[in-house]
Amino acid sequence: QSGFESSQYFTFDTSVEHYSVKKCRRKKSRRKSRMVLYPDKTKKYLPAEEKSKAKRCLLLLIVIIFFQILNAIENLDDNLQKYDLDGLEKTMHREVFGQKVAVDSIVELLKDYLATHVHNKPLVISLNGPTGVGKSHVGWVLAKHFRSVMDNDFVLQYFVMHHCPSGVAPLTCEIDLSKKISDMVTRAEIEEKTPVFILDEVELMSPILLDTLSRFFEPNQTNEFLNAIYILISNLGGAEITKFVIQNASTELLHQQRGAEELLSIIQPVLVSVHPLWRAADIIPFVLLEKSHVINCFLEQMRREGLYPDQKHIENLANQLSYYTTGDKQYSSMGCKQVVAKVNLL
Repeated sequence: QSGFESSQYFTFDTSVEHYSVKKCRRKKSRRKSRMVLYPDKTKKYLPAEEKSKAKRCLLLLIVIIFFQILNAIENLDDNLQKYDLDGLEKTMHREVFGQKVAVDSIVELLKDYLATHVHNKPLVISLNGPTGVGKSHVGWVLAKHFRSVMDNDFVLQYFVMHHCPSGVAPLTCEIDLSKKISDMVTRAEIEEKTPVFILDEVELMSPILLDTLSRFFEPNQTNEFLNAIYILISNLGGAEITKFVIQNASTELLHQQRGAEELLSIIQPVLVSVHPLWRAADIIPFVLLEKSHVINCFLEQMRREGLYPDQKHIENLANQLSYYTTGDKQYSSMGCKQVVAKVNLL
């Protein structure tokens, strides 16, 4: 009985439970202690990542390329300023009548070529058209301009009838022209200049002389010969241009770039049939001059001679010339060629 009484009341050992609760609290407190507490006034930063060296190299490369492009643009502007092509453009528009499309084309070709000193071929410009339309005058304007911005030593005006008259052997003319071009190109390369060769009356050149010229136009030459400008002036293709102008007189095609392109497709085969060198040339057609353009020629010539430009008298002089008449337009058959002679008689 005493044993039964002693076992009536059960007691539980709470030491184990107390221990487990304590352990759980310790774990929770440990978890809390692992959190990093930041002061209220500070910012949290992610761990610093290692920057890629490739990115730095790429950024440096971009900066270098940018400065090279900037330098190239500055050099381009310097070259154009050195040759004063804007001034040339104004002079040509002021002094050359009735050839706006041709003048714009010439200036554009010169600007593109002279923007840099490094080229893969020479610039060859062929001025073609009937007599008296301003081709030779453009040659004189170009020669005068480039002599003023460079030096007389880097501009050659070659007139076939003067430099290679009919009595001289073609071989002699070939040697002479080759030497002139070679010497000037060599001097220009030393001075870092672009030589300009203006060759007039090309239609009178012998096949030997044309062959000689064509060799200078080839791309597979030494660098100094690639840096040169050739202006070829001739009446070749003049008959085709005259026919085209008269047929299209009633349209505005003649004063548009599209008209120049259509005309080019007509006269290029004619020129190439004379000699293949015209394949390497940028051909600029010069169209017929209207009567109003001839009157402007008289005005300009009289001013040069110091004469009073009386409008009525000028119109009388212009009426003495012969014209192609089509519709309400009149085109001078000889352009302004007779203007100087008429003014000299005053």
